[in-house]
This record gives sequence, C-alpha cells and structure tokens, in this order.
Amino acid sequence: MPTTTLDIRPAASRDRTRLDWLDSHHSFSFGHHYDPANIGHGLLIVSNDDVVAPGGGFSTHPHRDMEIVTWVLEGELEHRDSAGHEGVIYPGLAQRMSAGTGILHSEMNHSSTEPVHFVQMWVVPDRPGIRPGYEQLDVNAHLAGGDLVPVASGRGDEGAITIHQAGAAMHVGRLAAGTTVALPDAPYVHAFVARGAASLDGHTLTTGDAARLTEAGPIALTATDDTEVIVWASDAVAHR
Repeated sequence: MPTTTLDIRPAASRDRTRLDWLDSHHSFSFGHHYDPANIGHGLLIVSNDDVVAPGGGFSTHPHRDMEIVTWVLEGELEHRDSAGHEGVIYPGLAQRMSAGTGILHSEMNHSSTEPVHFVQMWVVPDRPGIRPGYEQLDVNAHLAGGDLVPVASGRGDEGAITIHQAGAAMHVGRLAAGTTVALPDAPYVHAFVARGAASLDGHTLTTGDAARLTEAGPIALTATDDTEVIVWASDAVAHR
C-alpha cells in the first residue's frame, strides 16, 4: 500500500527544452531530461507544457503502445498521422491518439502569426499491440458549468473521449475565482494548474504548478483566480 503523500511541484522545478520554435516544460522525465525518481505519477508518464512558435511544430515522428492526449490552451494545433487522420485542435477540443502497433504523426502550429500553447500527456495503455486509432470531441459545453469534468477516460465516463486504459481518467475544470471542487478520490492524482491560481490543502498553486497526491482521499481545490486545471486520476502505477 503506498504511503499517503501530497507532493507540491512548483512550475520552476520542471525541466525545460528551448529551441528556436519551441518552449517546453516537462513535469516528468522526457527525452534527455531523465531522472529515475521522476518517471511519472500513477499511469501518467508524460505531461509536457508546450508553446510552439508561429509556423513551427513537430515534424513526422513515430510512437508505439501509448495513449496520447492533447489539450490546447491557446491557439490551434494541426495534427496529421499515417492512419489518415488530420484536423485542427483548438481549446476545448479533446484529442486522443492511440499509437498501438505503431503510428507516425506530426503536430504543427496551424497559424503563421500566433503561437499555440498546449499540454500533451501520455498514459500507458491496458495492453500492447492494439490497432492505432484517433478520437476527438468538443467538450466546451461540458465545461461551461464550471465544474471538474471527465474529458478523457478509460472508465466509460459520459461525454469524454476514450483512452485504452481502464485505470485512468483525465478531468478538466475551467473554474471561476472562488469555485471549490473535490479532486477525484483515487490512489494517484496529478493536479496541474494550466493557468490561474488555486488553493489546495493550505498550499497555493499558480500557473505551471502541480500537486501529486497519493492515497490522499478527496481533497478540495479552490480557485483563487479564474483557473484552468487538468487532473489525472489513476488506480495504479505504470510499469514499462
């Protein structure tokens, strides 16, 4: 049984990759930024907070056996993959790509004049070798109520895109200042403040900060400013 913990990770503690077209902050080990003590939380193993310059982006590259969820905060991101899927992801359009047996894809800023800001998250699937797939769903109406709602789930949550991992779900809240929500009661919870500010169990979280909860029970989060928060709840730890 894991020990009960509440681990606050300030935005400044994240590793950073800077290129002429990319400014990326990594919540967990990623690429050459490797720390064996920071390889994920629960079933979430990648959470990259990316800003891509106008006209820039990730050219065609491969993935395998991974559930990849992309959430745009500002701007528009153009997606293309080797299975023939293509489209433009905008704020409130949840997107999942299942890499499965192998897929190639690219992600480019759709604008030649404005940056795009998005968070990309990877979850280990239930089983390897599934058929590659893609799903997207506009959940803006779902979020308009100002609560914390599931937007990507392996648990059959209504109104959410599906991920091939029954032990994980991603929730998003667009919270007005003063709103209080209960974080999911799950063995592993990762709460990331994408923008704004919030209070959690006496701790202040601002843009880019995260909290990693382990067996912490249902804890209340209160927005102290207009805030967008991304919360992953996991039943287990990823094994790779």
